[in-house]
Amino acid sequence: MATAEITVLPIGREGASVSDLLAVIARHLEGQDKVRFEIHAMGTALEGEPEDIFALAAKIHALPFDSGIPRVYTILKIDQRTDKEQTLESKVRAVTDRL
Repeated sequence: MATAEITVLPIGREGASVSDLLAVIARHLEGQDKVRFEIHAMGTALEGEPEDIFALAAKIHALPFDSGIPRVYTILKIDQRTDKEQTLESKVRAVTDRL
């Protein structure tokens, strides 16, 4: 199991808003069941097997191209531990328990 964060930035269109393209990505995320996800203000948190996360990242990276976007910049961060099981919630809890 791994956790990850992905941010997809479509580049090369008029205007600053990208929410319409991010909604396309969100619909794709909702339509799959291999990777758990949580959309937040600056990206999307992912949880699942590394190979499923990589496959999903490749797919959602490509989605803006289907809308005619000429350039897509994607940031993917992956955290995987082999010494213990970790989830998105357990990572947050490890910090909040210390507050």
